[in-house]
Amino acid sequence: MNKLTKIGASALCGSLAAVSAAHAGELTVTGGADMTWISLDKEVTGNPIGIGSNMGFTGSGELDNGIGVALGIYHANTNSYTETNIQITVPSLGTFQVDQGSTGTGIDRFDDVTPTVWEESHGAGVATGIDTVSGVSGGANIEYTPNMMPDGITARIAFSPAVGGGKSADKGSSGDDASTLQSGFGVVAQIDGNNLGMDGLTVYAGLSNIGQDSAATGISGDKDERTIAFKYAMGAFTIGAQVSEEDLGTSSGVKQYDNMGYGVTFSVNDNLSIGYNHFESDQDNHTTADVTAEASSVQIAYTMGGASIRLAEIQTSNNLYNSTATQADDDATVISLGLAF
Repeated sequence: MNKLTKIGASALCGSLAAVSAAHAGELTVTGGADMTWISLDKEVTGNPIGIGSNMGFTGSGELDNGIGVALGIYHANTNSYTETNIQITVPSLGTFQVDQGSTGTGIDRFDDVTPTVWEESHGAGVATGIDTVSGVSGGANIEYTPNMMPDGITARIAFSPAVGGGKSADKGSSGDDASTLQSGFGVVAQIDGNNLGMDGLTVYAGLSNIGQDSAATGISGDKDERTIAFKYAMGAFTIGAQVSEEDLGTSSGVKQYDNMGYGVTFSVNDNLSIGYNHFESDQDNHTTADVTAEASSVQIAYTMGGASIRLAEIQTSNNLYNSTATQADDDATVISLGLAF
């Protein structure tokens, strides 16, 4: 009896090993590093040396029924855990992505799509505090990308049951979070020029709605966000512009943000590009004066293999929507060396 049990167990283990081998996959590791030097004209720079590191693990496979699965695990600077997402692709329906709220899903995909050769003007080295559309990407969410759309049109629908909730591991939940943000959804679409009769044109549009706790102090309704943008590539030039609006659903404090940005880039050759980018955000307040935060940047980028050298000259005003602070306006120069491996 013992011998039969051992033989049966051995056979079972062998069978499981065979199945495991047949479905085995692997994770691919990718990474990069950035080294920067920054000079701030209107404040004390301190030590100007900065280092950024990014690492990601990605893996994919296919089930026996043809359904594709993919996993992404990402780490930001100093190997700090950032994000995990899982994608399930059903051939007859499309792709479902379960996201922990950091990748940029829903309308957050289009928070700023204006052309740039490196970074957005408000994210190139000065803490402007400019608020852009984010939608449900603040919390764990599910995003659906249908595959039955006409060629050249990509649509996505994202839903989060609790936008203000934190990240959770399996069999966990975010608990009773203190945020007023409740469930929400976002719908976005990207349309290329072939559908609009203009080759080289891409149009972006999105909207988002998030319910809020109307019983909470200072809340009067839902949080609504909208955006529309375009980019047009013609030869070596790419131009683009974007507008967005955020109605915060508040009865006190900040009422809404109205944003506008534009940019132009020029590819000198396959390795060298130059560009100009501008972004401004009007903060509309219930009782205090409205404030407009602005950022402009001229940038140059040169690539050679896996290395990129970038230079950005930045000018900002009313940082953090404050027109009276000592560093409300600032100028900066940033030099960056990026390595991909």
